[in-house]
Amino acid sequence: MNTTEYNNNLITALYCRLSQEDLLAGESNSITNQKLILSKHAEQLGLRNCKFYIDDGYSGTNNTRPAYVQMKKDMEAGLIGTIIVKDQSRLGRDHLETDAMMELVFPQYDVRFIAVNDGVDTINGLNEMSGIRNYFNDFYAADTSKKIRAVQKAKGERGEPVGTTVPYGYLKNPEYKGNQKEAPWLIIDPEAAPIVKRIFDMNASGLSPYAICRTFEQEQILCPSVYLFRKTGSKSGTPSFDRPYHWSERTVRKMLSNQFYCGDTVNFKTYTKSNKLKKRIRNDSSRILIFRDTHEPIVERSVFDAVQKHFEGRKRPDRTGELDMLAGYLYCGDCGKRMYLHRTYNKKSGNNFYQCGGYQSHTTDCSIHYIRQNVIEEIILSNLRRLTSFARSEPEQFYEMALKRGKTEAAKIQKSAVKQQADIEVRLKQLDSIIRCLYEDRVVGRITPERYDEMVVGYEKEMAELKQKQTELKNNLSLYSQQQHAIQDFIDKAKAYAEMPKLTVELLHTFIQRVDVYKKIDKNSRKTENPIMIYYKFQITKPEQLAVMFGLEEDDFSKADNPEPAELDFTA
Repeated sequence: MNTTEYNNNLITALYCRLSQEDLLAGESNSITNQKLILSKHAEQLGLRNCKFYIDDGYSGTNNTRPAYVQMKKDMEAGLIGTIIVKDQSRLGRDHLETDAMMELVFPQYDVRFIAVNDGVDTINGLNEMSGIRNYFNDFYAADTSKKIRAVQKAKGERGEPVGTTVPYGYLKNPEYKGNQKEAPWLIIDPEAAPIVKRIFDMNASGLSPYAICRTFEQEQILCPSVYLFRKTGSKSGTPSFDRPYHWSERTVRKMLSNQFYCGDTVNFKTYTKSNKLKKRIRNDSSRILIFRDTHEPIVERSVFDAVQKHFEGRKRPDRTGELDMLAGYLYCGDCGKRMYLHRTYNKKSGNNFYQCGGYQSHTTDCSIHYIRQNVIEEIILSNLRRLTSFARSEPEQFYEMALKRGKTEAAKIQKSAVKQQADIEVRLKQLDSIIRCLYEDRVVGRITPERYDEMVVGYEKEMAELKQKQTELKNNLSLYSQQQHAIQDFIDKAKAYAEMPKLTVELLHTFIQRVDVYKKIDKNSRKTENPIMIYYKFQITKPEQLAVMFGLEEDDFSKADNPEPAELDFTA
């Protein structure tokens, strides 16, 4: 068999690639147009056994494109004799990879490479422009990426969503045309949203993600990946059709921590180092931007906040499977660190105790702040019973006393907020004028488009920060009315929970914000003298000590037997 016959029996690979950026170039780069060009060129050269390898929607800097990888495998298996592309940029925009393929890999496997528009055919040898062309293709990709990042950054700083993933419970809005003000980009899915709400309610009532998963499996509720595939055809999350009702704990935990469900847009949670490194890196918290109330929520904010408390502190269950009920509620009053539960297994459970996290990890110079689990639970329950009883029996007096505490503070905040809002309005008008002037300068050619983009990004970022601050100030201005509502809500709930036989997760979620435990007044005493500060849900402004606010006796506050842990044999 001669060489020509042998080559004609091998595959002629017609490789087509189109990325999102290439769509901007118009029809000339379309997959259809590429297929026509490659087929025609192969026919003119008399090459047979043609096979298309197509990567639609993949960047040229991505060297793991499915069709590209398959073509390389077929080449390494000795199945390909010729590879034809429209131009070198279709093969790739990573100049190191593309140079290596053209100069080393293709010759190694005796593969003829043709780039039609660039006039490259390795049967005639490579010319000196091939390497330079690959470099410029790489530079073009980097420059395009830079511009897209700048646009996405400005968009995200304005509070517009920059992600493309649709969270379970929402659907893409068919009426969305690129402007959030005209129509939201997502709408609530009437079928999945109740499931999301139920997940949050179940966790807020004390059920773990594992228990939620098992419940849904027993009830045969489709897992998100399978549901989305059947609903929209999306293969996000790699649906497992063999186990359509299998819910993973990881999925449930991610949903429970997703702030999007309470109506907020969170931008820049992750980033990539460059256009060639696709790995997403968790961003520093100071660079993450949060915009509140940007879309219709599925979960009430109070429920979302309560659920987040379950993610704080130690959540590891004991040997009986019981979780620490006060995790996320209990803090050291002196250093501010969380307090952690230490369980005892070789002695009665009444010896379980909490201690300061700063002391435990040696990150602060704090003391142990030791207090027994059953003691702190009894103190919280006793005070909660007395407070709710007072709210039920004397609702008007309770309302006035609770409101009086926040009225003065709210007035100060309101005065400050009004002044700050006026300053922000002035600055926003200035920035708007500056951007208009810059645009005129760009139109008439006084500044370059690149310089314009650089300057506008900075001003738009400042505008976004000011608008976010404006929203916060509006919330502060309504602080007094919020407190009125919170106090009335507390009274209503006090009437609904007349019976409190024991402290539960539900009671904590309903009434308590947090509990601070201070160090003992007399550290040598074997009796508890830890001052306890309980922060209730109706305390919108900085809460005061309960005993001070309602004139309770100090003895009602923290006195209880609480032996030192010196002789205890415990497992941390």
